[in-house]
Amino acid sequence: MFNKIILAITILFSNFLFSQSTENVNGNKNEFRSIENNAFTVGEKLTFDVNLGFVTAGIAVMQVPKMKRISGRDAYHVTFEVNSMPSLDWMFKVRDRYETYIDKDGIFPWRFEQHIREGKYSRDFAAFFDQRKKIAKTSNGEYEIPAYVHDIVSAFYYARTLDYSGFKINDRLNLQNFYKDKVYDLDVRYLGKETVEVPAGKFDCIIVEPLVKEGGLFKHDGNIIIWLSDDELRVPIKVRTKIIIGYVEAVLTNYEGLAGKFSSKR
Repeated sequence: MFNKIILAITILFSNFLFSQSTENVNGNKNEFRSIENNAFTVGEKLTFDVNLGFVTAGIAVMQVPKMKRISGRDAYHVTFEVNSMPSLDWMFKVRDRYETYIDKDGIFPWRFEQHIREGKYSRDFAAFFDQRKKIAKTSNGEYEIPAYVHDIVSAFYYARTLDYSGFKINDRLNLQNFYKDKVYDLDVRYLGKETVEVPAGKFDCIIVEPLVKEGGLFKHDGNIIIWLSDDELRVPIKVRTKIIIGYVEAVLTNYEGLAGKFSSKR
């Protein structure tokens, strides 16, 4: 059951992607696209409680601790960690960590790492995205990728830069990301707006629903709903996923170092 919590959190912070932009990689001094980013910056840190009913089962932290030079470009170093509560480790211990390096100007990834520790299960995966040659390099080989393809974390940060103001209810985005040895498709459906209250405050939000297709990174029945702040920051406020006995929710509890003004309505 806790594993489903992790899937929900991962999908929340990850499976958005592929650019709506039509720019091409062209080899000159402006070889990559440029995306206006008013959503996040170095120093941002978001903390979430992962709740099962009235029980806090885990803590998730997303942050952008620093900038790093990679492949001759400035990149945001982004980390995402999910840990079960120490008091519940005896039942199902989780220590998951994701890292990605997102191009500062183009908002696409150069490198991705995943380190999963869930109960007795473990998995480590890393990929280098050669965005010039359109190849993803892993320990198992090299794979062709579309221009500006994302990993499961950088995709979320790219999605935060998008303008949803023109969306109508049930409009969809067709998205993609690379994982292990394939590029996966994902539709995201726009569901409208709502004001929600979480421990961090009360916020106006837009609502989206990832629709995971058969054969994708995760197989799911589509019952994952995500609330993002209805402003330029697109801060994730809440995610809810249905389970047999009810719902699991991840809710924003604390935030710091944001790129712009952000305040609760209460």
